[in-house]
Amino acid sequence: MTAKHVPDPSSSSQHQLPEHNAGQDEPGQPNAGQPISGQHVQGQRIAASAGESQHVAIVGGGVVGIACAHYLNLRGYRVTVIDRGRVGGGCSHGNCGYVSPSHALPLAEPGAIFSTIKAMLKPNPPLRIRPGLNLHLWKWLWNFSRRCNETDWIESGHAIHPLLTESMQLYGDLIRDYQLDCEWTKQGLLFVYKNQHAFQAYAPIDEMLRRDFNEPARRMSASELLDFEPGLQEDVAGAWYFEHDAHLRPARLVASWRDSLQSRGVAFVENQSLESIEESGGNATRVSLSSQQVTADHVVIATGAWTPLLEKILRFRAPIQPGKGYSITMPRPEGCPRTPMILPERKVAVTPWGSELRLGSMMEFIGYDSAISKKRLGLLTQAAADYLKCKLPESFSETWYGWRPMTYDSTPIIGRCPGFSNVFLACGHNMLGLSMAPATGRMIAELVSGEPTSIQTRPYQAERFIA
Repeated sequence: MTAKHVPDPSSSSQHQLPEHNAGQDEPGQPNAGQPISGQHVQGQRIAASAGESQHVAIVGGGVVGIACAHYLNLRGYRVTVIDRGRVGGGCSHGNCGYVSPSHALPLAEPGAIFSTIKAMLKPNPPLRIRPGLNLHLWKWLWNFSRRCNETDWIESGHAIHPLLTESMQLYGDLIRDYQLDCEWTKQGLLFVYKNQHAFQAYAPIDEMLRRDFNEPARRMSASELLDFEPGLQEDVAGAWYFEHDAHLRPARLVASWRDSLQSRGVAFVENQSLESIEESGGNATRVSLSSQQVTADHVVIATGAWTPLLEKILRFRAPIQPGKGYSITMPRPEGCPRTPMILPERKVAVTPWGSELRLGSMMEFIGYDSAISKKRLGLLTQAAADYLKCKLPESFSETWYGWRPMTYDSTPIIGRCPGFSNVFLACGHNMLGLSMAPATGRMIAELVSGEPTSIQTRPYQAERFIA
């Protein structure tokens, strides 16, 4: 087994970046349209001339930050992506790879508090909350509980869904136009049940998704399901099949997308933490990193679950809690299921790829805890053994954890950072960062350039959290 390495922000492995001068164009008026050309030295671009275009520093090198870089690059901006560790090394690496417009509904649903308490009374539950005096966590949980009603549930769904549907369309364009190598597959997603009552209880949710979001699922009886997916054990009750969902290999997506962006002049800097933002009258002019400084016309903060730790720098605390999740990746076993699936009764996701199988689950509100618990991983393998016919291999390619950036309304924060005129937030995507990344990137690029946005921005603004 291999555990995820947590990079030391003060690591001596540093990628030096030539000093960037701020562009001379008016804010929101970049050189239009086409990616800019220029020299490349060791994968980093040296501008052909100072002021050729405005420069954007993106802090955070996960899939959301990379998506922002893509759409800003298309608008002619010079872009530098900065990461405290390895680009794509966080949740963009070990998630289950779903691109799922069907995931429109937030976690704060009616009845969630009672069902959560009931589940937590069982041994080794998928959800875990560390007791203690973490006031930010308890405030977050209180606000979450207040939203567990049908009105807020639907409201958040209508904020989440446009990002999902637009991203699905944009992924198709990206993979076609830039030949991104990520095992993109539109094979749908199964919600598989063993308990007949639980299977039937999903019907009202399916009806609402069908009626309010145009995301219908196909209901499958046990016999229909086994004909469709012979990799399942025969004691299933049935499934709901979202045939329009897709999946991919997230680490390969990030690597391929990064290569594409580097070839178009985007610079990447690893092992550099954000230390401060220099400003003048609310206008950011320079970001100071662990061992270098970068001048910028605009700054994008795409730091996921780390964003609350930047409170002093941003003068705004994003109400994000790190929701720790786990995954196991293994060589694809013989008889592996062909279709990605979620096992709702066990809160486990199953993703088959060409050569490997990944299991993912858990939600732990335990701070930035970096331990990998074998007991928690056992929930994944036991669930798979209870539902799948195939015998899992004894050794794994990777065991992994990551911190999901959880907002209490399940809606990301996309827009200007309060108190700054040219600092933008792109964070808080909960468990849907991969599914929302392209639409988020395009929205950020539209906001930076002053264009009309393709999606109405109000539901994502940080101001909704300011009393």
